[in-house]
Amino acid sequence: MNTTAADIDAFLAEAWALDTTKTVKEALAAQIAVIGENMNIRRFAQVTEENGFVASYTHMGGKIGVLVDVETDVVNDAVKEMAKNVAMQIAALKPQYTSDSEVSAEYIEHEKEILMAQIQNDPKESQKPAKVIEGMITGRIKKELKEICLLDQTYVKAEDGKQSVAKYVEQVAKENGAKITVKGFVRYETGDGIEKKEENFAEEVAKQMGK
Repeated sequence: MNTTAADIDAFLAEAWALDTTKTVKEALAAQIAVIGENMNIRRFAQVTEENGFVASYTHMGGKIGVLVDVETDVVNDAVKEMAKNVAMQIAALKPQYTSDSEVSAEYIEHEKEILMAQIQNDPKESQKPAKVIEGMITGRIKKELKEICLLDQTYVKAEDGKQSVAKYVEQVAKENGAKITVKGFVRYETGDGIEKKEENFAEEVAKQMGK
């Protein structure tokens, strides 16, 4: 549905598009009564782009949903196809960030600490010179960022098997005389975060039982 809500509470309070006499929350409650299974809208995101468009993609019957914020001065079928392909990339490879500029220094430092601990626990690697170890850590961090940052990932449809998503977007921009920037994305998958909450709940119960 179309919505102007800024958060989940406002969204639930809005009029349901298919029956404006009900709120989204009331419509959900009615569906729960019919289906007989409890349901809850846990997450909500709204993406807008005044200088381009927002591409959407759903996968596996709606199990995975993706929104991609595309800033562009040209909107045609080729650019729309590019955005859809990028959305499919996000659905398949689960990037955590759009680009490495979004990755915090704290995250990098934490990863370095983990890698250093792994090297120190390896008899062969721990004996290497400090400069070599530093280079190893830098190389592994770069490799990790390439995997978790969308624009640095290898484009899944790359003909040469090497082209990054960033280079693919640049190629489409050049071919269409456009200026294109993938500004961000939202990726939701059914069940995200539930496992972690269950684990935390189990820990809390164990603590209360003195275990």
